[in-house]
Order: sequence, then C-alpha cells, then structure tokens
Amino acid sequence: MSEELDWDTADPLEIFRLWLSEAETAEPNDANAAALATSTPHGVPSVRMVLVKRIDQRGFCFFTNAESKKGLELAANPVAALCFHWKSLRRQVRVEGRVSELENSEVDAYFHSRSRGSQLGAAVSRQSRPLANRESLVEQVQNFGKEHPGEVPRPEYWRGYCVGGDRIEFWKDGADRLHDRFLFESSAGGWTKTRLYP
Repeated sequence: MSEELDWDTADPLEIFRLWLSEAETAEPNDANAAALATSTPHGVPSVRMVLVKRIDQRGFCFFTNAESKKGLELAANPVAALCFHWKSLRRQVRVEGRVSELENSEVDAYFHSRSRGSQLGAAVSRQSRPLANRESLVEQVQNFGKEHPGEVPRPEYWRGYCVGGDRIEFWKDGADRLHDRFLFESSAGGWTKTRLYP
C-alpha cells in the first residue's frame, strides 16, 4: 500500500482510485480490466474479463449485453465479484457485492461516447451465441452501418451494471510472503476494516 495512507480512516474507494491511477501509468494495457465472476442460481460459476468504466458510491460499473451469458446470470442471481490484478505493481483488489443496473440515460450517454465502430459491433452482436463465421459478423456490421448512417441506436439489451462494494479487499505483495491484506466491509455506520493473514 502507499505508505502515506492512514489505514485507520481511509475510504476504500479513495484507496482504489489511488491504486487505479498508479496502475494506469504502470500497466501496459487496460488498467481498468477486472475478472468478473457470476453464477447461476444453482451456484455454477463463470468468470471473464470486463472493463470497469466508472467507480462511485453505487459500486464498480461496466457495460455489456444483457442477453450474454453474464447478463443472463446477473438477471437470475444479481450478486457478483470482481478481481483487479496489477502485476507490475504486485497488487490485487477484490470486490464482492450485489449488482444493480444503471439508468438508461447513463447507458445511452456512455454508448454514444464510444467509437462508431464499437457502437455498430455492439448493436449487431448476439454475444455468447454461436456464430457461423467471422465474415458473417463483418457483413452484419457493414449492413447495419448502411442502414444507420447517422446516430447508431443503442440496442435495448446493451446495459450498464454496478457491482456494489459490500466487501473490498486490498492485497499488496510483501517480502517472504508477508503480504499486506486489508478487508473493508460496508456497514450502516460506514466501513469496518480488518487486517487479514496473508
């Protein structure tokens, strides 16, 4: 952890923002990438990488196709976990919590801030379902672009989700495997902090 942090009073979201800022200068690509773990109502897990686009009091937010495997699992079991791993800094952050959806206005604003190509790709992708070949996908994107020469309409299934930070754990590498681990848990009075064995 950064030595100047006061662990008795620190807000875990502030710590996370500091670590993310440091990772953005140290990591070669996508410092905001995190492994997202979801599961079915029967507890069958699934994990994949997502890009976390905003962090606020609602949680750690990303955008995706609601009809994808992760979207369907989030609808059926709206609890998830994220894991950020910044190898160059030897740090990790784990987040666990309930999942909420962003308002349509926020999703629209973010969707239209993306490149036109990304918007077209999201509009035609039937994410997680079988695709005959790449050529078919490219053709669908080209045709959709011709049909919508102006603004690309955001598909209704393209949504934003926030993983609430009910539990946020920070891990920092230490010599001789004496790592630092701090767990912050959300409570009615704010945050409780516990140092964990490595």
